Amino acid sequence: METPAVRRRTMQAVKSKNTAPELFLRKMLHAQGYRYRLHRRNLPGCPDLVFPGRRKVIFIHGCFWHGHDCPRGARVPKTNQDYWVPKIVRNRTRDAKNQAMLAGAGWEVLTVWECETHNPAAIAERLQAFLTN
Repeated sequence: METPAVRRRTMQAVKSKNTAPELFLRKMLHAQGYRYRLHRRNLPGCPDLVFPGRRKVIFIHGCFWHGHDCPRGARVPKTNQDYWVPKIVRNRTRDAKNQAMLAGAGWEVLTVWECETHNPAAIAERLQAFLTN
C-alpha cells in the first residue's frame, strides 16, 4: 500500500503550469497574433490563459486529473481507488464552481481538454471562434 509520503513525492512530479498541452496552445495562439496573461491568481481557479481585454479565459485540463469523458479520462485507476475517485470528483466540482464564479463576474470561459490538442486544426478553429466572438 502506498503511504501518504510516497504519494506526495509522486504528486510533486505532476506540473500544474507549463504542461505540454498548455505550451502547445500558447504557441498556437501567439502565432495567430493573440496576446494573453498567464495564471492570473486573482481570478477563480487561476485560469491558464487570460485575455483581459476580451474578458475571456481558457482552462487547459488534463483528461485524467479532471475526469474528462474520453478514454484516458474515463478510466478508473487500478490502485488506490479510495483516494483517486473522490479526488477526481472534487476536481470536477471545484472546476464547475470556478467556472460559475467567473461567468458570474462577466468572464467567458473555454475549457480545452488534453485529448483535444491531438487535432491541431480543430482546436485552432475552436480557439478562433471563441476569441473572435
